Amino acid sequence: MPAKVVLYTDGACRGNPGPGGWGVYLQYGDHSKNLYGFEAQTTNNRMELTAVIQGLQALTRSCAVEVYTDSKYVMQGITEWLDGWKRNGWKTAAKKPVKNQDLWQQLDQQVAQHRVSWHWVKGHAGIPGNEMADQLANQAIDEQTGAQV
Repeated sequence: MPAKVVLYTDGACRGNPGPGGWGVYLQYGDHSKNLYGFEAQTTNNRMELTAVIQGLQALTRSCAVEVYTDSKYVMQGITEWLDGWKRNGWKTAAKKPVKNQDLWQQLDQQVAQHRVSWHWVKGHAGIPGNEMADQLANQAIDEQTGAQV
């Protein structure tokens, strides 16, 4: 029976593109862990994807993972679009290159190592894990840009 882990993930960007941050609030049993990081020039979608990738990479063994994201882009990409993109040689239905292909490929590799269940949650709706992930993503930007909180 694999360990059960809950990941709340979020990305933030000041300007799009602009300085961005990602945050992960990870829960395992009675334990929790905060992860976050920064990129100087990025987009919100890249930060949303990076948060999930980093959360999954932090796991040291195969787990049953409940991922909570407020990103419809991540949610639809992983549950609806990814298989078609791979089948079509990383082209969209409109035959255009898939945006953020590098991150989608990393996410696909990470997901293959776990049993992942995907959940979309409304952002800024008072859901504690999602609020924590959002706070961490913004903290990453604030720490790197010197913004006053």
